[in-house]
Amino acid sequence: MIKSENYGKRVAFVTGGSGVIGAEICSALAECGFWVAVGYNDNRDNADKLADNICLKGGRAIAVKCNVADYESICEAKAHIDKIFGFTDTVVNNAGSAAYRLFCDETEESIKSIVEVDLLGCMFVSRIFTPPMISNAFGRIVNISSVWGVCGAAMETVYSAAKAGVIGFTKALALELAPSGITVNSVSPGFIDTPMNSRFTQNELKEILSEIPSCRFGTAADIAAAVMFLVNEDASYVVGQNLVVSGGFVS
Repeated sequence: MIKSENYGKRVAFVTGGSGVIGAEICSALAECGFWVAVGYNDNRDNADKLADNICLKGGRAIAVKCNVADYESICEAKAHIDKIFGFTDTVVNNAGSAAYRLFCDETEESIKSIVEVDLLGCMFVSRIFTPPMISNAFGRIVNISSVWGVCGAAMETVYSAAKAGVIGFTKALALELAPSGITVNSVSPGFIDTPMNSRFTQNELKEILSEIPSCRFGTAADIAAAVMFLVNEDASYVVGQNLVVSGGFVS
């Protein structure tokens, strides 16, 4: 079990915890002894099932409603977690929104929607959860970005810009919080085998795979493993880094 010397138990809040990658992160945290708050916005059934499954295996978990684009919703989520678990020392900003379309087809609302979830949501959650970490002189924040935040992607311009912002935010916040015993880092997944990528044809998938040196698509478990490294107390000297998990697709 990965513990904080300053608190005794580890409590993690994972936004977007009901999705494929989020669920894998929640499960990995629980297996390492974390008490887990599974954040969800729309998919309550998946979040409840995941939390129940963790509890059946001997862990502790709750499903928590949280719209990361709504500041008040985040405050309510934190109050709920505090009431049940107490101090949250670990936050994984995993909630995200993406769209595959030409930039000229974007609208004011579609641009705002993606930026509010992918970038502002990350900022809002971090802002609300960090003060107690500072008081306790311990914390871990991991922001999930994307390889497209590193190099950009056609047809995903707004998403790429928002995820690039997440990396910049990570680096800046890390410098502020490091003196307080808090590390802030990000993970940038490459092409991960999830239902989101079902839009690609078999020929397109073969072409994408040919560009990945590891000769396979990534899995949610690959991302969870990277997150687990960063939240470990042994990673206390890893500060403000963006860990690219892409099988060599982006280095």
